[in-house]
Amino acid sequence: MKILVAGKGGREHALVTALLESPSKPDVYCYPGSDAILRIAKAADASVKDVDSLVSFMVGEGIDLCVGGEESFLAQGLADKARAAGIPTWGPVKDSARLEASKEFAKEFMVRHEIPTGGYAAVETYDEAKAAITSYPTVLKFDGLAAGKGVAVCATEAEAEAFLREVLVERKFGEGRLLVEECLEGPEVSVISAVSDGQYRVFTPARDYKRIGDNDEGPNTGGMGAVASRVLVDAEMLQRIEDTVVRPSVEGLVRDGMDFRGFLYCGLMLTQEGPKLLEYNCRFGDPEAQAVLPLVQGDFAEFLFHGAKGILSDDLISFGERWSICLVLASAGYPASSRAGDVITGLETVEGARVYHAGTRLNAEGEFETNGGRVLAVVAQGETREEALSTATHEAAKVDFPGSQRRSDIGRLHF
Repeated sequence: MKILVAGKGGREHALVTALLESPSKPDVYCYPGSDAILRIAKAADASVKDVDSLVSFMVGEGIDLCVGGEESFLAQGLADKARAAGIPTWGPVKDSARLEASKEFAKEFMVRHEIPTGGYAAVETYDEAKAAITSYPTVLKFDGLAAGKGVAVCATEAEAEAFLREVLVERKFGEGRLLVEECLEGPEVSVISAVSDGQYRVFTPARDYKRIGDNDEGPNTGGMGAVASRVLVDAEMLQRIEDTVVRPSVEGLVRDGMDFRGFLYCGLMLTQEGPKLLEYNCRFGDPEAQAVLPLVQGDFAEFLFHGAKGILSDDLISFGERWSICLVLASAGYPASSRAGDVITGLETVEGARVYHAGTRLNAEGEFETNGGRVLAVVAQGETREEALSTATHEAAKVDFPGSQRRSDIGRLHF
């Protein structure tokens, strides 16, 4: 079987690795990929420049399965075009991908299907947003895609005004509306499910650490680490999440006639009133993918292939009972900016842990150097949280580059 993964980041590195480790031993291609990914996966033809030419390449190459990694490809209609060309695709069609591409569309979906979530108001202008904020802290979300940076939790009026200027005056993320949301309190958890035509399979729950600094201080990022385990939340709470959020979401997709075959990510807040849904993603989370995928047992490639054709074969995969901890190393200046060209040392010394590359490239000397905000992730598993944390911390300490940023409390905070 030939599989192509669309994307280039740490999530795609983890997806490609999991597919290659499947017992069915598929040939795996990646577009656009990265220098690190293309060391283990095959590259698409150099003529591929966009979604249309990517589909043409897949047809010519005889690709059996397309896996949409990055949200931007799904928002451009990758699944629609690949499936129209006869290629089973794991990733929702463009219309269904609006659950991620539009925060307002997603909120309307939650309310329509009585899925517990925070209150909100949708606004178009700076003045409307100011009027909609009635208390602090408040949550402000750009309606469209913003690479994980379109959300701000503002504790003060000054913080809110600064973010509103960026989004609604300077148009940092382009044209679009903004949501002013109720600020919910409690630990967060990410629950990712494989969904196919009304069927679903819940994967190992994970917890993402969004803020740049220890103790959840500093600005939001795309994610500075993640923890995954079947016992991250107790069985009763996980069942409650399935009953009140996951199942109603999947049933809502069917009821609304939304074609969905792919990963559905539910970002949740465990409030005193129970789990409440913060957001959907229409693909695996990042860095949750890096923590969760090493726990998948069985034939992941065959599972996605069947799912892309409308059948979730539960017997093809299972989930280990171990803990998995992902530690992200970010570049100097992140998240406000990023610095490229810093040589990364120590990669060859990592043992007993995985290294997933997110923002790296090879320089003229054949050395990996920084090329993005979140540079790479070091991921380790263990029978206990303490064992996984010890290995991940020890191995991540071997890797360094000038200006590197990392948190020291991943896997400790909230436990």
